[in-house]
Amino acid sequence: MYFRRMEDLRVDSDMTQRQVAEYLNMQLTVYRRYEKGEREIPVWALIKLAQLYGTTTDYILGLSDRR
Repeated sequence: MYFRRMEDLRVDSDMTQRQVAEYLNMQLTVYRRYEKGEREIPVWALIKLAQLYGTTTDYILGLSDRR
């Protein structure tokens, strides 16, 4: 499943995919696949992204428009 907001939040935070991958302690190629929707992102990584960007998992998943 593709979550456009993952890329939008990263770009808005002036971060590279490599920086986010390092924050999540994973290989860059793995993170790229999550961002492109080629692999499903695990819950633990989704939670860490929400913490990194100061938002909710629902916002990242597109279930809410409230950041």
